[in-house]
Amino acid sequence: MKLIRFGEPGQEKPGLEIKDARYDVSNLVRDYNEFFFAKDGIAKLATDFNKGNASEISQDVRLGPPIARPSKLICIGLNYHKHAEELGMEAPKEPVVFFKSTTAITGPYDNVMIPRGGEKTDWEVELAIVIAKTARYISKDKAMDHIAGYTLHNDVSERAFQLERCGQWVKGKSCDTFAPLGPCLVTKDEVPDPHNLNIWLSLNGQTMQNNNTKDMIFDVPTLVSYLSEFMTLLPGDVISTGTPEGVGFGFDPPVYLRPNDIMELGIDRLGTSKQKVAAFRPQSYGNGTEMHRYK
Repeated sequence: MKLIRFGEPGQEKPGLEIKDARYDVSNLVRDYNEFFFAKDGIAKLATDFNKGNASEISQDVRLGPPIARPSKLICIGLNYHKHAEELGMEAPKEPVVFFKSTTAITGPYDNVMIPRGGEKTDWEVELAIVIAKTARYISKDKAMDHIAGYTLHNDVSERAFQLERCGQWVKGKSCDTFAPLGPCLVTKDEVPDPHNLNIWLSLNGQTMQNNNTKDMIFDVPTLVSYLSEFMTLLPGDVISTGTPEGVGFGFDPPVYLRPNDIMELGIDRLGTSKQKVAAFRPQSYGNGTEMHRYK
């Protein structure tokens, strides 16, 4: 199944995408949140949904992030061999872990806003995992049992905040609108091999990133198992698995985002998203609610 959320920011309702049609399932599900995943909501929804009794959603309605704000958005750095190479760094011996504030989460077609003082805003297309059930000290062979599905993530980064402000990466990762998710959450049964998916991003029509998830250093089960050693993973939590080569910071000279730039990105089976870059506006806080959207 493909789970979507639709409506204005903060007022999204749950829906399903089936082939080219979208359906409102708010009569069956309150939201795609921790409670939904913890109560085996995907299986129940698959049983209860009847297309004949569901109202269809217009294609013009805004899509929000496909899950309600999770307890955690965990990111993995330097997880593609070629990305480590382009930065002149050795492949890490263990996953590089950092957090991204959940207030950065926004919809797949919402604008990305350059933050106040931002000078080096960059893009990162990533495969994101959504956790299905609580995970603590999970072995690799059990890790896939704890996955609900996958979604597309643009891990937008302000490199000046991330690398030049004497602190953790989270400062350059957590600005408002810096985590577009979606367009949908694709359940894991529709992604038989997450380690063989083409992944790409273009800027103003020019391909910048183009690789395959087989280039990941640490695979999906490894990441879930590894993180569960250090923290409890809750239903609905998101793990973003790193980006391939082709980020702006890796070019010589570097290339960074500017107002009115257009990013388009995609992963096999997960769909595509598109964001327009907007200049900082003091009134545009919190998920870009007051900002004009690309679509």
